[in-house]
Amino acid sequence: MDVTAVSGDISTTEADVVAVNLFEGVTRPGGATGAVDRALDGAISRLIELGDIRGKAGERTIIHTFGKLAAPRVLVAGLGKPAEFDVRAVRNLSAEIARACRRPGVTHVATIAHGAGVGGLDPDECARAVAEGAILGAYRFLRYKAAPDEDDRAELERLTIVERDAGRVAGMAEAARRGAVLAEATNLARDLANEPANALSPTELAARAEAVARAGGLEFEAMEREEMERRGMGALLSVARGSAQPPKLVRMGYKGRGGEGYDLALVGKGITFDTGGISIKPAAGMEAMKADMTGAASVIAAMQAIAALRPKADILAIAPCTENMPGGNASRPGDVVAAMNGVTIEILNTDAEGRLVLADGLCYARELGARHLVDVATLTGAIGIALGEQCYGLMTNDDALARRVEAAAEAAGERSWRLPMFKEYGDQIKSSVGEIKNTGGRPAGSITAAKFLERFVDKTPWVHLDIAGVDMAAKDNGWVTKGASGQGVRALVNLALAFGEE
Repeated sequence: MDVTAVSGDISTTEADVVAVNLFEGVTRPGGATGAVDRALDGAISRLIELGDIRGKAGERTIIHTFGKLAAPRVLVAGLGKPAEFDVRAVRNLSAEIARACRRPGVTHVATIAHGAGVGGLDPDECARAVAEGAILGAYRFLRYKAAPDEDDRAELERLTIVERDAGRVAGMAEAARRGAVLAEATNLARDLANEPANALSPTELAARAEAVARAGGLEFEAMEREEMERRGMGALLSVARGSAQPPKLVRMGYKGRGGEGYDLALVGKGITFDTGGISIKPAAGMEAMKADMTGAASVIAAMQAIAALRPKADILAIAPCTENMPGGNASRPGDVVAAMNGVTIEILNTDAEGRLVLADGLCYARELGARHLVDVATLTGAIGIALGEQCYGLMTNDDALARRVEAAAEAAGERSWRLPMFKEYGDQIKSSVGEIKNTGGRPAGSITAAKFLERFVDKTPWVHLDIAGVDMAAKDNGWVTKGASGQGVRALVNLALAFGEE
């Protein structure tokens, strides 16, 4: 979708639809909505009087203009109560408008920066949220629909943000561009996570990461099994043993500052299909395990946006990628393996495999000179039990870095929740055979998984994001669309941009 910001009057703008808004309780529209109302000879005011337009959140009203405006349709979007309207609401509203306008014959929507007028919000932040919301809300995964119907083929091609104050337009245009970059990266992660596992093997995921790296001028490496063996990546290799597909360890690097090492490393779990291995999962719902590589998709997609936005920071992405299959050579419960840093791990449950591949990924990031670490993974079902679908879990060894990640998530309109990392939780993963075991049992399962990962970061500031509760959505809801949600991508990019401002 092409997103632009221009100076002008929304009531005279040519588009297939012009979108304006109304707060709940307003009886006489003003601003851009008032200008459109006057051009329509008071049609919006009349509909307010009749009770057909109330301004409630989620309300959408289409009015046909019959030649009174350059646009054939006006969409009036309800904003809800002014006290409850913020930038998060702007993003969700824009997504819902994009979906409402997804119909045959509509390719161009003109809108205003919702909230930048009477809402009193920052115009640039609103423009960025409008761009993000529209691109995220319009997303659909249709690659395997052989003959989409007319509604499926409908696609928005252009979004124009119209602003009366010419002095604001340059800043809003740049903010909208950045928002579009972030949203397109999120949609890349959605595409990868929505792919079936027979189409997205570790080799194919590495190839798509390489395409991103080439397009953005990034460093790239796809490490093969032999090199993993040479480097002692026994944890990652133990997961890969049961699969006929070779593992890959993807490395992408961006040098915006040009120093030694990296200011920040993003490490993403890349299990392209997870059967659970020998500790096999139940059949019901196993098809969703094609998305167990969402962490890897997130860091690959984040690097696409980082390459486009070019922060003055050095950023590394690591994605250890493999399948977890119950083949004849698969790891068994009771096996002991050693990670890259020499820590020995007793495998009690082969379905606790994500922490094993991340262990070596984190070690490798440290070896490459990463000064801060953030890993992202669909790591535990326990996080969904603890937090539901409303937020992802955050665990850390460093309060300062955690606050930065929380701020980056908040700016993306995502919710995170910090869980405790008391040292006593580490007792649950002590092993009588190796140094640690790969599961601490059901109690505090998400936390003990993080305590496991903590053994591989040493004293490097580190944050772990468990996105297993939010990575897939059952239905459209604001900027989140059905299927892979893409949560985490924009938070990672925001964090990288913040490092560039130091």
